[in-house]
Amino acid sequence: MSHNSEDWPARSLLGVLPPVARQELLGLGVETRFEAGEVLLSEGARDRHVLLLLSGFAKVTATVENGETSLLAVRVGGDTVGEMAAMDGAPRSATVTACGSMTARLMQQGILHGLLMRRPEVAMALTGIVSDRLRWANRRRLDFRGYPAKVRLARLLVELATAYGRTGDSGVVIGCRLTQPEMAALTGAAETTIHKGLRELREDGLLETGYRSTTICDLPRLRQVADLAHEE
Repeated sequence: MSHNSEDWPARSLLGVLPPVARQELLGLGVETRFEAGEVLLSEGARDRHVLLLLSGFAKVTATVENGETSLLAVRVGGDTVGEMAAMDGAPRSATVTACGSMTARLMQQGILHGLLMRRPEVAMALTGIVSDRLRWANRRRLDFRGYPAKVRLARLLVELATAYGRTGDSGVVIGCRLTQPEMAALTGAAETTIHKGLRELREDGLLETGYRSTTICDLPRLRQVADLAHEE
């Protein structure tokens, strides 16, 4: 089965790798299937394997100081999860849970290390992605302080469209459908605020929501709402 870069989100590991390295990575490990709600990786666990997601999407959550669970990020086909523990040997920093049926390649720590030694371009790509994730986390912390909730929501939607979007008939389709509570967790806003913000974005013709997807109908205008127009 041949996979082109167009099959994967542009900012995912499989999306940025050159074809030969991508095919080698896709041939490693064992294909594994997960069902909705199944835990792929557990916070605090000492295991060291890495999962290369092939389909579906997963939520990354962690327990915060007051004992609540906080949604940190989403990961989709083309992304890796678990690479930090494989690289530094520390316990898992978060829990990863399947949001629907998923397939992944499960690679033991030694397999990943061997690949990174053989193919420096994979090591460079993975380093870049980990850096992107750190920037995303830092940006969101700053957003919580500096922007009202509707702007934070727009910024989240722009991020998802840029990282995971595909061009469709009526705009940029985000293939992972987040619930309103999940969007609230990712933006640090109340659910009622998210509900109102989504309704306003729909009424303004910027957004369409379907059963399993969200379509950004006017990404340039959404970037303006998100105070990101200058970063295009």
